[in-house]
Amino acid sequence: MSAASLSRLLGIVPQLISHQIFWFHTSQRCCKNVTFGQNLGSTTAAKQEIVKKHSAKRRKSGKTAVFPSTNITWEERLADTVTPLWRMNYEEQLQIKYEAQKRTLEFLTTSITNCSGTDDVCCPMHSTLPSPVTVGYRNKSTFSVNRGPDGNPKTVGHYIGTGKGRNIVCIHSDHLVNMPEKHKQVARDYEQFIRHSPLDPCILFHEGGHWREITIRTNRRGDTMAIVYFHPQNLVKEEISKHQKSLVEYFTIGPGAACELTSLYFQESTMTRCLHEESPYQLLYGVPYIFEEVLGLTFRISPDAFFQVNTGGAEVLYQTVCDLIRADIDSVVLDVCCGTGAVGLTVCQGAARVIGIELIDQAVEDAQCNAVLNGIVNSEFLKGKAEIVLPELLLSLEDARSLVAVVNPSRAGLRKRYYRVIRAIRNCEQIRRLVYISCKPEGEAMRNFIELCCLPDQQKKLIGNPFTPTLAVPVDMFPHTSHCELVLLFER
Repeated sequence: MSAASLSRLLGIVPQLISHQIFWFHTSQRCCKNVTFGQNLGSTTAAKQEIVKKHSAKRRKSGKTAVFPSTNITWEERLADTVTPLWRMNYEEQLQIKYEAQKRTLEFLTTSITNCSGTDDVCCPMHSTLPSPVTVGYRNKSTFSVNRGPDGNPKTVGHYIGTGKGRNIVCIHSDHLVNMPEKHKQVARDYEQFIRHSPLDPCILFHEGGHWREITIRTNRRGDTMAIVYFHPQNLVKEEISKHQKSLVEYFTIGPGAACELTSLYFQESTMTRCLHEESPYQLLYGVPYIFEEVLGLTFRISPDAFFQVNTGGAEVLYQTVCDLIRADIDSVVLDVCCGTGAVGLTVCQGAARVIGIELIDQAVEDAQCNAVLNGIVNSEFLKGKAEIVLPELLLSLEDARSLVAVVNPSRAGLRKRYYRVIRAIRNCEQIRRLVYISCKPEGEAMRNFIELCCLPDQQKKLIGNPFTPTLAVPVDMFPHTSHCELVLLFER
């Protein structure tokens, strides 16, 4: 990348911050005499010392320390598990995430020879872009059902402890700073519903029971979708229908009506996780979809559609990707692991064509619908395994003047069995620019980075010229947690 190009990029990205509504809610949240907010409030000096030691250990290890039960409440334990950075102000959180991403890049620097940066990192690194909303930012939350601190097995919340340690406790989530009030309200009402139900909760599949977790999805307009998961065990269809009817009545004309659900779904599931194709989502009440607007585009959200959990943060992320891709009228953009098409559709306005690849049927259907909703005609979405579809697709694009790739895999990255994806990108000389989005760059994604940038390796069939990392941009999508998206630009 030329000095002028790099200067332009570094000039573009800071502008993303200026138009965001950047704020941090400083109001205090109290629960059992514990203050949840930016400071420790009335916490005793002894507890402050415990917290200080705990925070230092967490910053060093990246893991949550175990608190003595005599000093830390259940609510604090859960907050430290789900939102381990909640005790820090937001500026500190952004700096901690910057340092973590910098260590990741330092490791990458020691593993490759072609670098464009200085100061022990392989490329220039931008400061962490903040989330425009830091409190109640989640648009999707899943609440579990298990035994609470009082032993009640019909407690709805989040876990602490482990199955292996046989010390799982389900804690109410009302105090978690990243959860919106509507999600907490629906979870509370679901708990009241199952406590009045004659059916037992399903904690361990082999022990029986029926009521499982609940997922709540919301948009910025206030629409609310709830998905209830249910283990049928040996119940016949008529019995299940009776309990479905009770569920609908509770949330439409009963106490749960205050939640004002837009959609109520029900999935009979005998596994921990079932796709729609394996066990269809049954719409019990309301409309089948809710919709969200991102960067002026409308996206349809189905029960199991992937959509970034922080809508405001997603706008920062997608705008960053658009700026780095720099697509023009000659560019064909390849959106690998495209999900519901959010990244591809936001960049297609400046490109000749966008082609997305996705494994999950429902996600491809959502992506195609999203293109139609927004009147976008220069996009197409292909269903299949990326490691199979991409190499074949590249053969058909040999005459394309300019190919740009975006890779946005799950947290697991493009694992070993996806080696053909990285190999196909590496060996396609028409791909001069690649943007890789990773929410866990220190994991399997690191292997992908190294294989993109290492010297040619005949044994691994990596024969194309290596890429060079030219810019890294951390984007905070998950305030109060240790997670952070890293957007890496590779060029050759």
